[in-house]
Amino acid sequence: MEKRNVYLDSSATTKVREEVLKEMLPYFTDIYGNASSVHTYGQQSKAALTKARETFAKLINAESPEEIIFTSCGTESDNIAIVGSLLANEGNHVITSKIEHHAVLFTCQNLEKKGYKADFISVDKTGRVNVEELKSKITDDTVIVSIMHANNEIGVIEPIEEISKVLKEINKTRNNKILLHTDAVQTAGKLKLDVQKLGVDLLSVSGHKFYGPKGIGALYIRKGTKIEPLFHGGHHEFGMKPGTENVAEIVGMTKALELANEEMEQESKKIFKLRNKLMNGIVEKIPEVVINTDIKYAVPSVLSVSFNYIEGESLLLMLDMAGIAASAGSACATGSAEPSHVLSAIGASPLAAQGTLRFSLGRYNTEEDIDYVLDVLPKLVERVRKMSPVWNNKLED
Repeated sequence: MEKRNVYLDSSATTKVREEVLKEMLPYFTDIYGNASSVHTYGQQSKAALTKARETFAKLINAESPEEIIFTSCGTESDNIAIVGSLLANEGNHVITSKIEHHAVLFTCQNLEKKGYKADFISVDKTGRVNVEELKSKITDDTVIVSIMHANNEIGVIEPIEEISKVLKEINKTRNNKILLHTDAVQTAGKLKLDVQKLGVDLLSVSGHKFYGPKGIGALYIRKGTKIEPLFHGGHHEFGMKPGTENVAEIVGMTKALELANEEMEQESKKIFKLRNKLMNGIVEKIPEVVINTDIKYAVPSVLSVSFNYIEGESLLLMLDMAGIAASAGSACATGSAEPSHVLSAIGASPLAAQGTLRFSLGRYNTEEDIDYVLDVLPKLVERVRKMSPVWNNKLED
């Protein structure tokens, strides 16, 4: 089969859509004023910023535009939500899960070093949080629960609505409300985000995951939620994110989410079909594989596969030479010598984790892409395994 370039790493990042770039361009050239300035140039930018905030609020069903804070990325949004909550409220305890993105996981671990308390809830073999365990960890000092909406490595969607209901019942008997935060970086643009239905107090997103620009994110903060700013220096973003607003990227991210919401049903069906074709083809053509993504509970775009008895990084490099871009898990964790904390949490052995790749599909993938991968991948796996002492010992046994 003729070589093609196939991008299967959309969970790491996506390219900016042409419609989004077109929407952004005027704010680099014609409408370039500081949105805080009182002159006409500034007020033009301010109008665009206000419109984007209003649109973004409607897209996630927030009550008011003032509940939307524009940040530099999902990581910053996560940090403001968690650390800002602990600084502003009575108590010193945060509850999260063992499979969170490092933006949450490392933040909570760092808080422990500073004297705060953190509990990391276990998950089942599909990656779903143990809600009963979460309930058992709540104390009088608990300030915030932070559970991701969907996992970046295996795609599992967490029961956020169920957790919200549990916390609402508990909050009825408390003076200090326990806040609920969700990192929705992997679901924005893939699932309809409705903060009222989810029942969250805080929600983080990042623009480059749904065909918007890099370097821009957002944090939903429910009205009445007490958050201490992490940075100081200006009145921007209602005092929560000082610094001149990046109007071009705010406009671009909002346009990207608007387009994604409009096309979501159609795109989800297409991507779901392609992901399942890839999964079924791998299982059929390659022996000794384990599918880590339970499609009953996952976003339609992610497929995590463990290829037993091989080194995943070697396979990844060979795929790249064949024109196929995938990932050895989360892009933020690539390069680490440690096995994936997500795979460890769902019970995968270190050996299986070592041979795991994540394929994450997007709107530009086609049937021909999947056909090409299913033609190339089995041959490469066989080649890598021939170089593996573990595989050769298995064959001898």
